[in-house]
Amino acid sequence: MSDGSVQQRHSQPAVPLLEEQRVGEILAAVPERRHWRYRPRRVGMVWRSRTFRLAAVFTVLALCGLAILALVRDQTGTQGFLVGLGLAVLPVPLLMAAFRWLDRVDPAPWRNLLFAFAWGAFAAALVAILANSFATRWIATATADPSNANTLGATVIAPVVEESAKAAAVLLIFLFRRREFTGIVDGVVIAGITASGFAFTENILYLGNAFGEDQQIGTSGVVSVTAATFFVRAVMSPFAHPLFTVLTGMGFGLAAAGSRRRRVRRVVLPLLGLVLAMGMHSLWNGSAVFSPYGFYAVYGVFMVPVFGLVTWLAIWSRVRELRTLSAELPAYAAAGWLTPAEPLALSSMRARGLARDAARQRYAAEAGGIRQSPYGPAPRPSAQARATAKAHGKAAAQAVAEYESFATSLASLRLRARRGATGPDFAERELELLHHLWQRRAVAAPALAYAAQATGRLRPAYPPPAWTAQPPHPQYAGYHHGYSPGPDYNPYLLPRQQPPHAAPDPVVRRMPR
Repeated sequence: MSDGSVQQRHSQPAVPLLEEQRVGEILAAVPERRHWRYRPRRVGMVWRSRTFRLAAVFTVLALCGLAILALVRDQTGTQGFLVGLGLAVLPVPLLMAAFRWLDRVDPAPWRNLLFAFAWGAFAAALVAILANSFATRWIATATADPSNANTLGATVIAPVVEESAKAAAVLLIFLFRRREFTGIVDGVVIAGITASGFAFTENILYLGNAFGEDQQIGTSGVVSVTAATFFVRAVMSPFAHPLFTVLTGMGFGLAAAGSRRRRVRRVVLPLLGLVLAMGMHSLWNGSAVFSPYGFYAVYGVFMVPVFGLVTWLAIWSRVRELRTLSAELPAYAAAGWLTPAEPLALSSMRARGLARDAARQRYAAEAGGIRQSPYGPAPRPSAQARATAKAHGKAAAQAVAEYESFATSLASLRLRARRGATGPDFAERELELLHHLWQRRAVAAPALAYAAQATGRLRPAYPPPAWTAQPPHPQYAGYHHGYSPGPDYNPYLLPRQQPPHAAPDPVVRRMPR
């Protein structure tokens, strides 16, 4: 037992000790800017066209989008296309919000999410329509049985083609954005958003054809084919396609979290996830073909439990990411790179948001010259002062958000290093992340310390951090609860743990009558 614990301690990667006189020496080992692996992520910036590859990908997706929209409009007609488009958009915000919430711990760049959605909506949908149509016609010609061809196309051909086309987006991000693909949550999010884009285009086609059928038979309202199709696809099963492809994403996520030395596992797990996705998709499509009540049976007995299980697993993975922060970052706090409160704040989504808000409010108030007046409301600042305050507050909140992102990447990098899933450049990548944290430390560290205390994750010793407290007016300095902390006062310790000369004065000064 003791030998194993000693071996585990020795297997953990070392953390460079922070000494003030060696900060420049340590951070001088960081590679030049053009070789950075980790870069600040700007909120709101979606596409950054800096390379030829990005322009090529964008062009290919745009051409696929034009082709798929032309094909869908040709099959549904203009009115059917517009009706299908309007109805198919409705479940998209729900799906995007669900996967974005799941990805809040270490958010993926928007360019990856937009690529995944566009690939599913345009490239994967185009491949599926062309391949399914070709395969169905070939089977009908070879067997001279169109009905059997449609059944085989729905239960065999469509699941294989569609899941393979959607899995291609996950594979591309896994190969070319490897640093941003580190675990199960990343695989679930990328796969789910890709499938959401695919379901969006497929819903346009199905709803547009249903509207055309209603026009031919003259039905409308609740009893129409369009309403029934919308209820089945957008209300009962909006997560159907994402659920299938999420199995593939989990396979890639497990492969990303595993050791680099286990190459067989890194190949087998994604393939196993893809096979499970195809099998589940085939069962779903076949439920409506072989029996009139098969759809409801598969939906209640199989789909709902599997959806609940996958949802639980995804949320558990998200909680595990937060626990990784509280388990890995204390090593850097002990070395002096972080304050003791930061691992506690960074492992709480509520504390993270509170830290960003606190930094925004503090720096906005300082930049705008906003001060609280004891004699009534302060005069309203000018428009220029308000704009300056807003810009400074936004920049401070952005610095805290980047600090949180780099700290999360640092914890994930250290965890993968202990598992043997990093390359020989671990030390270089670690120093680069520490460099980014050091640049934002002055703004983010006090905000995170305040958030840890405000959320109850770290019990504060009074008074709270000085930067969050409003200084009293000099005239009333003797009428408030006064504390006189000594030079050895530590705001991260409880009052009973403070040195005797740093204990707060328990005397309450009252205003004379």
